[in-house]
Amino acid sequence: MYLVNLGISQAKQVLFIADGAEWIWKHIPPLLDRLGCPSETYQLFDFYHVTEHLQVFADAAFTEEQERKAWFHKARRTLKKGQALTLIHEMDKFIALATAAHSKILVKQRDYLLRAYREGRLNYSKVLARKLPIGSGAIESLIRQVVNLRMKGNSKFWLKENAEIMLHLRCQWIAGSWNNFCNSIFTSFINPQAVT
Repeated sequence: MYLVNLGISQAKQVLFIADGAEWIWKHIPPLLDRLGCPSETYQLFDFYHVTEHLQVFADAAFTEEQERKAWFHKARRTLKKGQALTLIHEMDKFIALATAAHSKILVKQRDYLLRAYREGRLNYSKVLARKLPIGSGAIESLIRQVVNLRMKGNSKFWLKENAEIMLHLRCQWIAGSWNNFCNSIFTSFINPQAVT
């Protein structure tokens, strides 16, 4: 595995950031075991994905634009300070006063945060104190540059198996591993290993 070759088991700290999709997070514990990650491993819901849920909550809770914006900015600061439970309790107060129509929306957004809190994935203050990122935007941008701009576009059509090969080659090139990759291919031709 690429991360093992990079020496992830010797890393001082490791940070996993993703949105709240359960299908992503269920793969993290077995991955951590296989990689031999250090004890300083942080798991975090992408801050900007979480704030999208706060915005939906604010839109349903407030009719006045000024109140909505003020609450949203305060909620973001509260999360960054590591006070997620305080924010969740404040959200509960709005839910108690909401109409049935708005209540369903508010509960759904609050439950998203509550699940993340219970799973220990809202520790933004701790991660910020270690000068680590709280969002996945840099990676998403890299994917756009490495993958989308090269693989997608007018008159570009790929068979799945060819696209996967090209993505692998592109990633080797971008990572500066092209020579090692080519050497491993040449070595496999010179000294083929029997498959057992």
